[in-house]
Amino acid sequence: MRKRIDRDELVRLISERVSKKESGVAELLDATLEEIYTALKRGECVSLKNFGTFYVRPERESWVFKFNPSQRLRALFGWSSTYKGDL
Repeated sequence: MRKRIDRDELVRLISERVSKKESGVAELLDATLEEIYTALKRGECVSLKNFGTFYVRPERESWVFKFNPSQRLRALFGWSSTYKGDL
């Protein structure tokens, strides 16, 4: 089975990368995810450069959640991409 990174591990990895305390990183991560959630709840899309775009679309009787990966992410998995930078 593939390894899964949970929230605490993600906080630890980000904390190491940016040399900040885990408590501060956790607070920023939680705030970021809450803002993404709130934007989607309002029907807005959220675009994260070099990662992708999250959006919701109303369908007949419900909403559909979608994710459109960036060209960089597409290139990483060998999907059709115009990305030419480092992976």
